Amino acid sequence: MAARSAPSCHLRLEWVYGYRGHQCRNNLYYTAAKEIVYFVAGVGVVYSPREHRQKFYRGHSDDIISLALHPERVLVATGQVGKEPYICVWDSYTVQTISVLKDVHTHGIACLAFDLDGQRLVSVGLDSKNAVCVWDWKRGKMLSMAPGHTDRIFDISWDVYQPNKLVSCGVKHIKFWSLCGNALTPKRGVFGKTGDLQTILCLACARDELTYSGALNGDIYVWKGINLIRTIQGAHTAGIFSMNACEEGFATGGRDGCIRLWDLTFKPITVIDLRETDQGYKGLSVRSVCWRGDHVLVGTQDSEIFEIVVHERNKPFLIMQGHCEGELWALAVHPTKPLAVTGSDDRSVRIWSLVDHALIARCNMEEPIRCAAVNVDGIHLALGMKDGSFTVLRVRDMTEVVHIKDRKEAIHELKYSPDGTYLAVGCNDSSVDIYGVSQRYKKLGECVGSLSFITHLDWSSDSRYLQTNDGNGKRLFYRMPGGKEVTNKEEIKGVHWASWTCVSGLEVNGIWPKYSDINDINSVDGNYTGQVLVTADDYGIVKLFRYPCLRKGAKFKKYIGHSAHVTNVRWSHDYQWVISIGGADHSVFQWKFIPERKLKDALHIAPQENLADSNSDESDSDLSDVPELDSEIEQETQLTYRRQVYTEDLPQLKEQYKEKQKSGTSKRRERAPGNSIRLHFVHGYRGYDCRSNLFYTQIGEIVYHVAAVGVIYNRQQNTQRFYLGHDDDILCLAIHPVKDYVATGQVGRDPSVHIWDTETIKPLSILKGYHQYGVCAVDFSADGKRLASVGIDDSHTIVLWDWKKGEKLSIARGSKDKIFVVKMNPYVPDKLITAGIKHMKFWRRAGGGLIGRKGYVGTPGKNDTMMCAVYGWTEEMAFSGTSTGDVCIWRDIFLVKTVKAHDGPVFSMHALEKGFVTGGKDGVVALWDDSFERCLKTYAIKRAALAPGSKGLLLEDNPSIRAISLGHGHLLVGTKNGEILEVDKSGPITLLVQGHMEGEVWGLATHPYLPICATVSDDKTLRIWDLSPSHCMLAVRKLKKGGRCCCFSPDGKALAVGLNDGSFLMANADTLEDLVSFHHRKDIISDIRFSPGSGKYLAVASHDSFIDIYNVMSSKRVGTCKGATSYITHIDWDVRGKLLQVNTGAKEQLFFEAPRGKKQTIPSGEVEKIGWASWTSVLGLCCEGIWPVIGEVTDVTASCLTSDKTVLATGDDLGFVKLFRYPAKGKFGKFKRYVAHSTHVTNVRWTFDDSMLVTLGGTDMSLMVWTNEMEGYREKRPCDSEESDIDSEEDGGYDSDVTRENEISYTIRALSTNIRPVFGIKPHLQQKEPSVDERPPVSRAPPQPVKLQTNNVGKKKRPIEDLVLELVFGYRGRDCRNNVHYLNDGDDIIYHTASVGILHNIATGTQSFYQEHNDDILCLTVNQHPKFINIVATGQVGDSADMSATAPSIHIWDAVNKQTLSILRCYHSKGVCSVSFSATGKLLLSVGLDPEHTITIWRWQEGAKVASRAGHNQRIFVAEFRPDSDSQFVSVGVKHVKFWTLAGRALLSKKGLLSTLQDARMQTMLAVAFGANNLTFTGTISGDVCVWKDHILCRIVAKAHNGPVFAMYTTLRDGLIVTGGKERPSKEGGAVKLWDQELRRCRAFRLETGQVTDCVRSVCRGKGKILVGTRNAEIIEVGEKNAACNILVNGHVDGPIWGLATHPSRDFFLSAAEDGTVRLWDIADKKMLNKVNLGHAARTVCYSPEGDMVAIGMKNGEFIILLVSSLKIWGKKRDRRCAIHDIRFSPDSRFLAVGSSENSVDFYDLTLGPTLNRISYCKDIPSFVIQMDFSADSRHLQVSTGCYKRHVYEVPSGKHLMDQAAIDRITWATWTSILGDEVMGIWSRHAEKADVTCACVSHSGISLVTGDDFGMVKLFDFPCPEKFAKHKRFLGHSPHVTNIRFTSGDRHVISAGGDDCSLFVWKCVHMPH
Repeated sequence: MAARSAPSCHLRLEWVYGYRGHQCRNNLYYTAAKEIVYFVAGVGVVYSPREHRQKFYRGHSDDIISLALHPERVLVATGQVGKEPYICVWDSYTVQTISVLKDVHTHGIACLAFDLDGQRLVSVGLDSKNAVCVWDWKRGKMLSMAPGHTDRIFDISWDVYQPNKLVSCGVKHIKFWSLCGNALTPKRGVFGKTGDLQTILCLACARDELTYSGALNGDIYVWKGINLIRTIQGAHTAGIFSMNACEEGFATGGRDGCIRLWDLTFKPITVIDLRETDQGYKGLSVRSVCWRGDHVLVGTQDSEIFEIVVHERNKPFLIMQGHCEGELWALAVHPTKPLAVTGSDDRSVRIWSLVDHALIARCNMEEPIRCAAVNVDGIHLALGMKDGSFTVLRVRDMTEVVHIKDRKEAIHELKYSPDGTYLAVGCNDSSVDIYGVSQRYKKLGECVGSLSFITHLDWSSDSRYLQTNDGNGKRLFYRMPGGKEVTNKEEIKGVHWASWTCVSGLEVNGIWPKYSDINDINSVDGNYTGQVLVTADDYGIVKLFRYPCLRKGAKFKKYIGHSAHVTNVRWSHDYQWVISIGGADHSVFQWKFIPERKLKDALHIAPQENLADSNSDESDSDLSDVPELDSEIEQETQLTYRRQVYTEDLPQLKEQYKEKQKSGTSKRRERAPGNSIRLHFVHGYRGYDCRSNLFYTQIGEIVYHVAAVGVIYNRQQNTQRFYLGHDDDILCLAIHPVKDYVATGQVGRDPSVHIWDTETIKPLSILKGYHQYGVCAVDFSADGKRLASVGIDDSHTIVLWDWKKGEKLSIARGSKDKIFVVKMNPYVPDKLITAGIKHMKFWRRAGGGLIGRKGYVGTPGKNDTMMCAVYGWTEEMAFSGTSTGDVCIWRDIFLVKTVKAHDGPVFSMHALEKGFVTGGKDGVVALWDDSFERCLKTYAIKRAALAPGSKGLLLEDNPSIRAISLGHGHLLVGTKNGEILEVDKSGPITLLVQGHMEGEVWGLATHPYLPICATVSDDKTLRIWDLSPSHCMLAVRKLKKGGRCCCFSPDGKALAVGLNDGSFLMANADTLEDLVSFHHRKDIISDIRFSPGSGKYLAVASHDSFIDIYNVMSSKRVGTCKGATSYITHIDWDVRGKLLQVNTGAKEQLFFEAPRGKKQTIPSGEVEKIGWASWTSVLGLCCEGIWPVIGEVTDVTASCLTSDKTVLATGDDLGFVKLFRYPAKGKFGKFKRYVAHSTHVTNVRWTFDDSMLVTLGGTDMSLMVWTNEMEGYREKRPCDSEESDIDSEEDGGYDSDVTRENEISYTIRALSTNIRPVFGIKPHLQQKEPSVDERPPVSRAPPQPVKLQTNNVGKKKRPIEDLVLELVFGYRGRDCRNNVHYLNDGDDIIYHTASVGILHNIATGTQSFYQEHNDDILCLTVNQHPKFINIVATGQVGDSADMSATAPSIHIWDAVNKQTLSILRCYHSKGVCSVSFSATGKLLLSVGLDPEHTITIWRWQEGAKVASRAGHNQRIFVAEFRPDSDSQFVSVGVKHVKFWTLAGRALLSKKGLLSTLQDARMQTMLAVAFGANNLTFTGTISGDVCVWKDHILCRIVAKAHNGPVFAMYTTLRDGLIVTGGKERPSKEGGAVKLWDQELRRCRAFRLETGQVTDCVRSVCRGKGKILVGTRNAEIIEVGEKNAACNILVNGHVDGPIWGLATHPSRDFFLSAAEDGTVRLWDIADKKMLNKVNLGHAARTVCYSPEGDMVAIGMKNGEFIILLVSSLKIWGKKRDRRCAIHDIRFSPDSRFLAVGSSENSVDFYDLTLGPTLNRISYCKDIPSFVIQMDFSADSRHLQVSTGCYKRHVYEVPSGKHLMDQAAIDRITWATWTSILGDEVMGIWSRHAEKADVTCACVSHSGISLVTGDDFGMVKLFDFPCPEKFAKHKRFLGHSPHVTNIRFTSGDRHVISAGGDDCSLFVWKCVHMPH
C-alpha cells in the first residue's frame, strides 16, 4: 500500500508575504550585505531588494518575537515564544544556525541585544519576573541572570561606551544594570521632578553616561547616570515605539506615524510624516526604524515595510506588505492565472501575484472577511463575511456586483460549482445556501442536514452533488441545486469530485493520526494529477500526504514556518505552488512544489530543508514496512532501567525515617566489625544489553564493566583492579583516544558519567545534571577533550561536554526512540552521529544546542534500525550496522549503498587503520577492506577454535557478539553470554572472563573444604567456579529448567540443586552428572540444605510454603514441615542435624524438628544459645540490627555468618554488601558497606575458611569474590565504607558560643522589624487636628521664635551635604570566625563588621572601607597566591536564592583600592558562612546557610559556578581548600568532617573515618588546618584536635585547649599551625597556641585582656606576630618572641548599643550597651580611651552641659552619675523597676530628667546634692518613653513615646502642656525626637514593619540625621514637615540603628548599631560658602 511511505515529492518555501509589526518592535535591520532582515510567524526572513529575493531561517519552533543584529551586521539573534523558548543566533548570509541558547527562559523571549564587540548577548524573558540573562552566545553558556522587573520590559540595550553596563526599560520604569562576576545589579532610574514617572518604550545609549529613551506620551527622556536630567517634549505626539542609533545620530518612530531623525546630541534634523505621503493612511503607526546612510527602513503596525531615501522623503517605497491584525481565514486561487486572493478580519481583500511576488490589488470591505472563492471564468470573486452576508466583486476592478445577507452567523466557506452556474455558501448556523450566478445570485435552495457549523464544501465534477463537512466531523451529501440530502451510499459511490478540500472521507482517512479523534486539521487540498494532498493544522504545520490515503496514520512530509494555526491551504491552478495562510500570524506562505522527477536535481537543497526537521519525525504511525525487530533488540528496547528507589534518594529517605525513628535508638549500639572485605575478582561481563564496551588500554590491560564496577583485567597475571565510583549499573563505556582514561555512564535519577584513569583508578571528572534515568552511550572526541553522552529519558537527550571542566557545551533532544550509539567525528570536533531504532542522525554543534539532520535514505529507502556506527577515513564518510545484517555507507547525510555483512543484526563495528571489523548476532567476526568492498577474513567463535590452555568453557557456539576491539595483535570480543574472548589473528581463541547469561542468579554454595563454589541461575546452567588464583569456570552443565538454590554435601561429593519447576536433583560434584532427581512440588525450590555431619538428611524448601525432608541414603521423603504462611526464603540446620531454622516471605522465623518436621516454639532469647551449623537467616534478635533505617523500601535478601561466628555479611535489594558484628542486636546496627553490585544482591556466602566472601548479583548476573581482611590488617587505602546510617548522639559536649553560632538566624535588612515594641498609627498616617487659630499672624506680633537654639557654630550656617565614613569601632567576632587577616606584609589588617569590610592600618589607626555589600558580611578570606595580591572575598547574608539583589552574594575585591573584581550571586539561601580560595587563587569555595548547607566552587574571575552539592544536613562552620590544592578541601561542622575532591563538575566526599581509634566519636568540629603528606587537623568542641591521614583518624591531640577550638591557621611559609580556643587564662595555658607542623609541641600565649574567659574566634600569623580576633570584639596582636599583647581594635561585645552621648566641646563620645559597659572613645586618636564595667546592661548615657558629669541609665531601672575627671560615682538611685530609656541634664544644669519604660519621666534637682530625691514626675504619658529634649530655657521637656505621640511637659512641675500655639513658640535646646510635625518628612513610605528609631538635629539647626530599623543612616534638611522628604541615605550598619548624634561643631555624626554592636563615625562634609 502506497500510503505506508511518505510521498516522494517535496515543498520548498519560496516567498512569505507579511511582516510582524504587531506586539513587536525594533525588528527590522539592514545587514552588511544591504539586505533587509526581519521576521514573520516562525520564520526569519532575509530580503534582498536588489534581486527581489527572500532567504529563510527556519530553526525556530514557534513565533519569533524578538530580533537583534550583531554589530558586524551579518549575524542575527532571534527569540521565540513557547513553553521552553530558545534563542537562535544565525548567519544572515547562509541562513544557517550558529548557536542555540536554551533551557533558561520560560514563556518567551521579549528582547535581545548584542554588546559592542558582539561577544555577549542579553535576553529578557516573558516570565513573571521578566528575567534578564546574559550569554556568552558562542559557547551557548549563560553568564548571569537576574529578575528583571515585576512588570513588562520593552527594550534593553548595552551601554556601548561603558563596559559591563546595560539599560532596560518598560512599564513605569527604567533600570541601569551593572554586570560584575555573575551578578547583574540594577539601579532604578530616578525620575525626580524633571518628568512624570511613566512607561518607557525604547532607549539608546550615548557617550558621557547619557541615555536617551522614548516615553509613552511621546516625550524623549534624557538620563545622565541614573538621573533624569531633561526631557524633549512633544518629540512625537504619541508613544515612541522605536529608537535606532547609528553613526550619524538617532532615528525615532512613533505611534503618530512620524519618523524623526536627530543628530548625535539629539538636536532635530528632519521629520518624515508617513501619514501624509502618498502611501500613507490614517492610523499608520511606526513599530520599527533603522537608519543607515541616506536610507531609512520603517516597519508599521499593519505589516508594511517602507524604505525611505532621506532626500526624497515624501516618496517612501513600499517593499513589503501583509494583512494587518485580525485572523486571516479567506484564501482562493484564480482558476487560470498565477494569482492568489486572501481576505482577513482586517476587512481587506488582497490579490497577490505568485510570479512577481507582489500585491497587485487591495480593496477594503465593510466587514471582516472569512472566506473567498473565484468563479471558473475568473470574472467574479465572492467573499463570505463574519456578519453572515456575502459580497461578489468583479476581479478586474474590484467593483461590487451584489451584496446579500440571508444569515446572521459568519459565512465560513463558499464555492462556485465547476460549471460556473451555482454558488454554495456555508454558514456557521449549519446551513448551506445555493445561489444561481446568472440569476443575479437568486437563492435556489438550501441544505439543512448538519447539526453543527459548516467547515468545508466540495462540488462534484458534473455540478450535480455537493459534499459538506461540519464541526461534528460529519460528512453529508446533497443533490443540487435543490439541496435534498442523499442518504443512499450507492448513489454517491461513482461520483467524481471536482476538488477535494474536505477533511473527512475515505480518501483522506490517512491524514488523521491513528488513535486520536481531535479536530485540529483546518484545511486540505487534493492535487489529483500529482497524487498528493496538502493539509494545514492547528500546530503551524503544513504536511504532504499521498492521495488518496485510506488508512489512518499515513506517512507524510512536514513543513514548519507558520506559528500556530494554519487556517487554509490551496494548490495554485497549475499545481506549481501551494499557498498557505496563518491565522494569528496573518502571513501568506508560498511554497514551490517539487515533483518526484525533479527531486534528484534538488538534492543539493535537502540539508537546508532538513533544518526545519531537526526536531520532528517524518511521521507518527507504525512502521509496517520495516522488517521485524530482531528478538534481542526487541528485548533490549523494552528494558527501562527505572528504579523504585535510586541510590541518590537514600540520604533523603534516611532523613525521613530518622525523624520517625528518633525514639528507638537509645540503646548503645555495637561498633562496626573490625574486619573489612576487599573486592578481589568479578566473574561476569555486561554484554546482554550493552555494546562496544570492551577495550584494550595502551599497556595491554583490558577494560570493561559489569554491575556497578569498572574492571581493569590483566590477562598475563589473571588479576583485576576495580573502579568503584559508581553507585548503580554502568550501561556504557568508552576509552580515551590518547590516554588510558575511561568514561562510564550509569543508571540513576540524575545519572552521572565518570571519567577515570585506569592506572590510578581515580576519578578525573564526573558529569551530571542533564540526563534522566541513565546514560546509555558515551564517546570521546578524537583529541580527547570532549565527550558526548546520550540519556535514556523519553527524548534520549544528547549532551556534549568539555569533560575536564565538567561543563555542558551543548544539549539537544535526540529522538523519541532508543539511541544505541553516539560517535564523534574524528576530523571535526563539532560533528557527531547518533544511531538507534529507526534512526540515523548527523549532528553539528551550534552554541548551546545541536542541530540534527536525518540520514537521507533516498526515495524508496526505509529507515532501518542502526545498532552501531563508525566514521570512515574522511569527515564525510560514515558507516552503520543495521538490525538486518547490512552495513550502510553514508556520505555526508546521504546513504550511498548497503553491503550485506552478517546474518542477523550487526552489533559492533570498529575502524582500523586500513579497514573495518564487524561482529554480529551470528557469532562471526569479519574483517573488511577500507571501503567494505571485500570481506578479507572471518572468524567464527566456536568451541573447536578454543586454544588448549584456555580458562573456562564456551557455553555455546557462535554466541551473539556485542563488542569488538583491536590491539596488541589480537581481536578482543565480548559476547551476549557474558564472555570475553581474545582471538589471535591466526585463529585460536582464548577465553578470558565469563559470567552467567541473562536471567536472575540466586543459587550459590561454597565447597566444604575446597576454594570452589557452585552457582545456579535462571539461565538454566549450573556452574562450578575456582576461587583460587586461576579464577575460572571449572565446569558447566545445562539444566532443563532454571534453578534458584544449590548446596554441597558435607563431604563435598554431591551437589543438590533446586529448580524453578518444583523439582530438585543431586549431581556428582566433580562431573555434574545426575545421581537422582525428584519432582514433588509445583513452585520454585527456594533453598536446599544437607544436614551437618554425615549429611544424612536433605531439607528442600519451596515457594509453596513447605519444607520436605529427605533421607539421602534411602532417597525417600521422610517428613514435611508445615505451618509457614508464606513462601520459604532461608533454611539453616543446627549442629546436631535435629533442628531447622526457617525464614518466610512474611518475615516469620519458625523452627521445625527433623526428620518428621514437627513445629517447635523456641523463646527468642534461646535461639542464639543453640549451636547452628550455618546462619543465613535474616530474622530474629541476633540480626535485628541488619535491617536498615529505610527497611520499608528495601529488603535484606541474604546473610551469612563466618564460621568463627563473629561477622555477619548481608546483601540487600539496593545492591549493598554489608558487614555487621554478630550478634547484631538492637535496631540499626553499625556496619561497613560496599557498593559493587547494582541492584539486588541475591546471595552471600563465606568460603569454608572465611578467607573469602562470595556474593551474587541478581540482575547483574555477576559473581563477585571478596577477600576478608582481618582486624589490624589494613593497608592504608580508601575504605569504601560508610560507618552507619544514624550518627552518634554524643557530639563532644555543649558550648554556648557554638550553640549561638549554630542557631543564629540571619535576617536580611529588607525584612527587619521594629526593635522597640511600638504600637499605634505611624506619624505620616495620622490625621492632623486643625489648630484653633490658623490665621496668618498680624505683622505687629513678635516674630516666631526659632525652633532650635543654635550654639557654638560659626557665624555662617552651612548645611551639611554629605557624610563620609571615617571610623568604625567594632568587629564581628561573636558569630563569625577566621575573619581577621594581615595584608601588606603585616602593616594593615582586614576584618569586617556589619556590612563593611575594614582595612585598618596598625601604625596610624586610619581605616578605609569596602562598602559595596548591601547586607551583613558573615565571612572573609584573603587570597594567598602571589598573583592575586590583596584580593579579598567576603560573603553576606541574603534572602532566597532568586539571583535578585537581595540574594546572598560573595564579593571579591581589591583591599587597597576597594575595586570590586567580581560579584557571585549564589544559590545559598539565607547567606554565605564560609569562603576559601584555592592554591592557585583561581577557585573560590563557598558554604551556605541553607538547610542543605550547600558547598559551591566558583571560578570567581568569570563568575562561573564550577560545582555545587549539598554539604551536610547540619550546620557547616568552615570549609577550606588544602593549601597546595585546587581540587581538595575539607569541611567541618556539627558532628561532621568531610574530605572533598573536585572532579570536573562533581564534588565527591568521604566522611572522616574514626574506626581505627578506640572510643573515638564524631564530635562537632569547628576549625581546620593542614599539614604535609595529606595530614588534616580539625579542632573540636571538646578542645581536642583530631589528626587525619587522608580521611582516616590517626591521632587525637587531647585537650589542645580547655574549651572549644574555634580557630586554626596554617602558615604557608613554614607550616606552623596556630590554634585559638576558649579558655580561662592560667599560668601554663593560653587561648592562643603556636604548634609545630605535626601538632606535637606547642607554645601558649596569654591574651592580657582582663577577661575571665578568653574566647578566640580568629587567628592569623604574620612575620613574628600572631593576629587574634576574640568573641569580645577585640583584635589583638601578639608578639611571638616576647608574647606582648597589643590591642588594635576594641568594640562592644553585645548589643544593642542603646546609649550614645557626645562631649559638649571635645571630639569625644560615650557609648553604653547591653554588655554592661560604658566606653569613652576618642575620634582624633581613633581609639577607646576608657571603659567602665557597670555589672548591668546600660541603656542610655548623657553628658552634663559643661561636660564634667555623666549620667547613665540602666536596664534594671537604676541610674548612676559619674564625675568625668575621676570616674568616681557622684550619686546613684533606683526609683523604677524597668529600663531607663533616656536621661537628660537641663541646659542650666539644674535638673535631671529620667525617662523609663514604665511610661514615666522623673525629675531630680541636682542642686540638692547626691541624695537624688525625686522632686516630681510627668503624669499620663501614654506609653514608654523613647527620647526627651529640654527647651533652651530649661522650662519645658518634649517626650516622644512608644505610641507615636509626642507630648510636652512643664519643668519641674510635670504638667502636660496642651496649648499648640504655646508649644510652637518654644525654642528647644536639642532635638532628638522622631515625632512632631517638624520631622514628619523623616518617615518613609516603606516602613510597614520597621521604624525610624532615632534622630538628631545638628547644632547649626539646619540638618537632621536619622537612624532606622533597616540599618540606614539618612540626612535631611531641618525642619522637614512635608511627608517623604528628600534625603541622602548611607548604608553600612546591620538592621537597627539605635542611636545617632552630632559631635560638637557638627564635625562628625556618630551612629550606634543594634545588631552589629558597632559605632560608626561619619565625617560631615559641609557645603562650600
